Amino acid sequence: MSYKEHWKRFQQQAADLVAQMTVEEAASQLTYAAPAVERLHIPAYNWWNEALHGVARAGTATVFPQAIALAAMFDETEVFTMGGIIAEEARAKYHMQAAAGDRDLYKGLTFWSPNINLFRDPRWGRGQETYGEDPFLTARLGCAYVNGLQGDGPYMKAAACAKHFAAHSGPEATRHGFDAHVSAHDLWDSYLPAFETLVKEAHVAGVMGAYNRVNGEPCCASAKLNALLQDWGFDGYFVGDAWALHDLYQFHPLTEGPVDTMERSLPAGCDLDCGDTYLHAMEAYRAGRIAEADIRAAAVHLFTIRFALGEFAPDCPYRDTPFSEVDSEENNAAALRMSEKSAVLLKNDGLLPLKLASIKNIGVIGPNADSVEVLRGNYCGEASRWETNLRGVEDYVGDKARVRYAQGCHLYKTSVMDLAQEDDRLSEACAVARLSDVVVLCLGLDPTLEGEQGDAGNEFAAGDKRDLSLPAPQQRLLEAVCETGTPVVLVMNSGGAMDLRYAQEHCGAVLQVWYSGAHGGAALARLLFGAAAPAGRLPVTFYQDVNDLPGFEDYTMTGRTYRYYRGTPLYPFGYGLSYTVFAYSDLRIAADRLCAGSSLKLEVCVANSGTCNADEVTQVYLQKQNVGAADPIFRLCGFCRTHLAAGESRQLSFEIPAELFYTVAEDGSRAYVPGRYTVYVGGHQPDARSFALTGSRVLHAGVELLAAD
Repeated sequence: MSYKEHWKRFQQQAADLVAQMTVEEAASQLTYAAPAVERLHIPAYNWWNEALHGVARAGTATVFPQAIALAAMFDETEVFTMGGIIAEEARAKYHMQAAAGDRDLYKGLTFWSPNINLFRDPRWGRGQETYGEDPFLTARLGCAYVNGLQGDGPYMKAAACAKHFAAHSGPEATRHGFDAHVSAHDLWDSYLPAFETLVKEAHVAGVMGAYNRVNGEPCCASAKLNALLQDWGFDGYFVGDAWALHDLYQFHPLTEGPVDTMERSLPAGCDLDCGDTYLHAMEAYRAGRIAEADIRAAAVHLFTIRFALGEFAPDCPYRDTPFSEVDSEENNAAALRMSEKSAVLLKNDGLLPLKLASIKNIGVIGPNADSVEVLRGNYCGEASRWETNLRGVEDYVGDKARVRYAQGCHLYKTSVMDLAQEDDRLSEACAVARLSDVVVLCLGLDPTLEGEQGDAGNEFAAGDKRDLSLPAPQQRLLEAVCETGTPVVLVMNSGGAMDLRYAQEHCGAVLQVWYSGAHGGAALARLLFGAAAPAGRLPVTFYQDVNDLPGFEDYTMTGRTYRYYRGTPLYPFGYGLSYTVFAYSDLRIAADRLCAGSSLKLEVCVANSGTCNADEVTQVYLQKQNVGAADPIFRLCGFCRTHLAAGESRQLSFEIPAELFYTVAEDGSRAYVPGRYTVYVGGHQPDARSFALTGSRVLHAGVELLAAD
């Protein structure tokens, strides 16, 4: 049977079950903590669960790198693999807990992941949860996650949920009442494509509405926005973000209370309330404000998911998933591998990889050197073993060299000890640096400084960043350690772009490792000493200065991201160095004249011409000739991560989907515009800054797009 045939069966089973319910029983199922209906042998079910980078908030689980780090891998296969591992661990936990009668929060099989919002501004604290600033990369990795998590069998392994529909990316402090003004062009060019792709291609089971409004439309109670999902063929369930429906009458305000809110949200397609608004469903029904048909329709959507998960099917094969799958050795090996793959080498003056045989003393310095927080990222599970940066280096080096540690400074406070003078750990750090042959300096942020409102505390009390600077104590530490003259490898933990201009000028190497997962320290050590080679690429632009950008509350894409930013970045999207050298040749496109509506196939040869085995991330970009102000400068339209041994070459094939040749008009309409286009293929963007940093160019070929017949 096809996907659609299976889904129709589940829909019919759900409809038959809901038809047996009283209206009160059906209404009771529209809240995230759905009670049991014992008369019909329906157990209680809690819909709220999280799994951005591993099963979260439910005890021990394999902890993968944060989503932004996964994006830096540029590897759909690995994200798919992670999704499958999450589903296996979730199944093992769910059936164990259900057997014990434990149906609490974070114990279900419906995961409110992935976050496919666009990381449009580096100040956004929750940008770490996303797959970066590019709609195509976000869509491809989002599909990989959903396909891995949900599986391809008759029953879903687990249910994914794409969030936060339709346009949401800060500010955190005002998200509960904020109205994002988004042009029709930007909506269809940048904000909506990933959602459309996950609905149409990956058949994502759920969609979550955002807290904010978009052009006046409340994202959790908008018939207009819901119509978009229906146009795309969405047949899953829609849930409002946590207490988002409450916001409609408290913060926006658009309604006068729970009953008034339900009258607006339920007919607009919001099936499930993660909050307390839908507890008033019967009050609204008895007052004639909502219809029984809408209550039952929402319940059918929800029970379709539960049937698709095999909750009521004794033959569901995932019921037998053993608990030994949780935190298994194999799963942790995958997490370590992804930590290695996600690291991005931003600078290397020949300092890396370190040659352990010639090093006697290593200094590991910085507030993030021995921090577990920088491994976690928000929405995180609990690892059975956390390997910090310091621990990773110590374990790898063993007795081959002396490792000295100094905290150097507090993460953001002026002193480590209360009542102490400013920079009370700086002199110790400099002493360690002078005694060392090389310093591994671990700086950046952690999820207590950037993240979701309520989880992260900073000057906004909301998780966003005012600027891209290092906290002042860390900047002083960086400068002081560099001034000792000892070679410095800067290791940056953060959820997005930071101001690294000083480091680019003064450090021998810079390695961006994000929030790197439970085994981040072990991965770091392997990268530092050459047991693994860095091959990650930036999924975001590292700007020179936050003042180069429009205001944070301005949702226009003009002047943002590599697609529309016309300045010179510090590090461009798609950039990353390697320990080896790759060469491209023999670019061939299937046709230099292409009929609109057709895909374009191409081939290229890539060779590892260096002496180190390593991965290469090949990127394909498209540029329209005579780029207009509303057109992307470049557009990513293909990528592939390939492992090549030293001296090995390989022929790679790509196919640019027809829809990537669309031009989005001012009114949001999409059309093929005949004319000349250029296809670029190589290890980075075809921009001047990437060439200046890498010294390598990309190949290119022209194609003429013809009007459709």
